[in-house]
Amino acid sequence: MQDFLSPIESDCSFQFECSPKVACFNECCRDLVQALTPYDVLRLRRGLGLASGRFLEQYTRRHTGPGSGLPVVTLLPADNDTRICPFVTSSGCRVYPHRPASCRTYPLVRALRRSRTAGAVEQSFLVLREPHCLGFAEARNQTAVQWMADQELGDYNAENDRLLEIISLKARLSSKALPPSLAEQVFTALYDLDRFREQLHDGRPADMMPGPLEDARQDEVALLHMGVEWVKRLLEKTFAR
Repeated sequence: MQDFLSPIESDCSFQFECSPKVACFNECCRDLVQALTPYDVLRLRRGLGLASGRFLEQYTRRHTGPGSGLPVVTLLPADNDTRICPFVTSSGCRVYPHRPASCRTYPLVRALRRSRTAGAVEQSFLVLREPHCLGFAEARNQTAVQWMADQELGDYNAENDRLLEIISLKARLSSKALPPSLAEQVFTALYDLDRFREQLHDGRPADMMPGPLEDARQDEVALLHMGVEWVKRLLEKTFAR
């Protein structure tokens, strides 16, 4: 994979287009091992009109991140042999307006690092040129920034960066896997938002911030924000002793 990656400045253009007229159309939707972020799950199950628990059961698998020890969700292939995406059709993606961030970003890879001097998070980009992809022979040119805007990645990147805060915090606190009960709470707060909302109605979880509680009960994104902050508190409470 490293052989196919090359850095690109955010304002430098690259040549690429994906459409049904490209001969390899839909090939990148096969042989998948695709992780879904909490915001990916939120958008996909909203687009499909499914409750979070139903979506997770029908379309995902749950794992433990080998590096972070945190719950990780991956997309369940429609076929185990080809590992094809369950949402792809002959005419393209049937959930295209709600497709995950990784699908939107491709063929770019967005990398983040924290500046040692300013402390701010900085982004950089790489181009992933896989041998099967014929999109690089198309005439369309755009910069990395233009591609991000065209693929409507603003909200996705902002929400997914919140998850990176959790991963970074966990790495600083402990390399151990989460105890089963804690892993279940983290999974619920990040991925199974309908269940998390029910917990709020039943009496908010311990250590929950009282301020945005009503917003979180009404708005899914606000609910996810609360889940992220609550997970941070859970991790600090468990490991920072």
